[in-house]
Amino acid sequence: MAAAISALAAKVNEVLELGQHPSTLVSSSPEWKALEAHAKSIQSTHLKDLLQDEARTQALTREAEGLYLDLARQNATPETLELLLKLAAKVDVQGKIAAMYRGEHINTTEDRAVLHVALRAARDQVIEDKGVNVVPEVYEVLDKIKTFSEKVRSGEWKGATGKPIDTVVSIGIGGSALGPLFVHTALATDPGAQAAAAGRKLVFLANVDPMDAVRSLGGLDPETTLAVVVSKTFTTAETMLNARTVRAWLVAALGPDAVAKHMVAVSTNLKAVSAFGIDTQNAFGFWDWVGGRYSVSSAVGVVPLSLQYGFEVVRAFLDGMHAVDEHFRSAAPAANLPLLLGLFNVWNATFLGHSTTAILPYQQALQHFAPHVQQLSMESNGKGVALDGTRLDYGAGEIDFGEPGTNGQHSFYQLIHQGRVIPAEFIAVAAPQRDVYLDAEKTSSHEELICNFFAQPDALAVGKDAEALRAEGVPEPLIPHKTFTGNRPSLSLLLPDLTPFTLGKLLALYEHRVAASGFVWGINSFDQWGVELGKALANKVRATIHDARAADGALPNAAGYNSSTKALLERFLTQYKPQAPGSGANNLPEPLRAGAATQASL
Repeated sequence: MAAAISALAAKVNEVLELGQHPSTLVSSSPEWKALEAHAKSIQSTHLKDLLQDEARTQALTREAEGLYLDLARQNATPETLELLLKLAAKVDVQGKIAAMYRGEHINTTEDRAVLHVALRAARDQVIEDKGVNVVPEVYEVLDKIKTFSEKVRSGEWKGATGKPIDTVVSIGIGGSALGPLFVHTALATDPGAQAAAAGRKLVFLANVDPMDAVRSLGGLDPETTLAVVVSKTFTTAETMLNARTVRAWLVAALGPDAVAKHMVAVSTNLKAVSAFGIDTQNAFGFWDWVGGRYSVSSAVGVVPLSLQYGFEVVRAFLDGMHAVDEHFRSAAPAANLPLLLGLFNVWNATFLGHSTTAILPYQQALQHFAPHVQQLSMESNGKGVALDGTRLDYGAGEIDFGEPGTNGQHSFYQLIHQGRVIPAEFIAVAAPQRDVYLDAEKTSSHEELICNFFAQPDALAVGKDAEALRAEGVPEPLIPHKTFTGNRPSLSLLLPDLTPFTLGKLLALYEHRVAASGFVWGINSFDQWGVELGKALANKVRATIHDARAADGALPNAAGYNSSTKALLERFLTQYKPQAPGSGANNLPEPLRAGAATQASL
């Protein structure tokens, strides 16, 4: 009997390791089954009818922290919301939120806490990792950033030739660039932030493509430029190659001693920072409980943004994030904005089968918001297994994309109106950062923008049928082409303004929306193993190309590549002949060409 039990236990463990045991999935629960059945019944409803019910609209509208969320144009009823909240209770979303704030290691595959909320906590707050309050460590870094940024901005910190710094190049990729770039673009036209940044310039260098370096550094003055190298381990391939490029540019123009005055680091690897030539006193740390896509509020974003706008502007941004952090932690589920966003994200992507979401900010200052959400959402929730390794029997995550209105209307809205059903998230600002009102116009530019913000969700929801088209005298052959089926879901989020404080609220809202969806799906939203395989294969290709160059461009027969990759590599090696270092033939702008002689050391 004991042997049989042991054999059975071994078999169970084997099945679990293979990710084939469905009983651990939330999809086997009555709450999930109820939503599946409800999704079928929703198919018989149409938004043009549902929107006639004012009580339903009120039931699907929420406001918190000045953010107004309208879910009335979702393919949903109050019963849908009730069932989604029951599912949230089933998977204990509130318990998972509390566990995150307690510092439990909910990032199980890396055995890490998830504490980006500590980055914007109040100074007297207690948030622990392994029994240690991390908030004092956070403020030690923030205070250091404040002091440093004030020195640079006041002119006390000077470059190698004695000139003050007025330009910052932030070198990083992924979360080290997308989030800070989004915030920078949004702050650039805020009156207060813009005034604080007068005479200053902030540039982001992310892509290892040499054209990004050409465009980022072209026209800059090395004497007044400070580079911030953002890499937790100081080993990220793309970032470190770009950092070496900028170092070569600075050294060629100012000499080898310039690095200490013109380069600083955001990293935890002080040994590598020092070996690179950066003074470790000018290194700003962060922690392994900060995921890259959640790192905007760490030194990753705070250093370059404080250098550009001043620490107090960035402090207001962090305070806005903290306000929504506290709302997410304490608000009841039915009133919790990030949770509601996450639940309807699950409803659309999993139960209704809409695998794509459009992020549509009607505010040009938010032009880089959708690209940031792409990483935030798809790197977090692009998973195929549950926390215990069980293979999911439902789809998790969604494809996110977007463009500011009204630009997007003249690009891809044709598809979302008459093609595939793509849930849309419309975002607008009531009081703009800037406005234009021409005397000859009936509306201001902002009002014209907002007219579209109101019109597009209704067009998607209500549509236009053949009867209405005939009443307008549309010729019969054109009716099928001009028919809008409607019944296409969206939500509307209205912000009161777009100050640094409100911007922080918006970002935290979406950070927690992503986490809430992941909690419901039962996945780990805080690791990103999916990016590792491509990195490993790129290392192999790099070695192969080096070997081929040493062999006069001949690809080794035993390279171990499939026939397609081998053919592509052979063609590349034939068509691309790198220029010799120091040849002076580099087709680069003057500031980069000056560093050509040192390229051999890159």
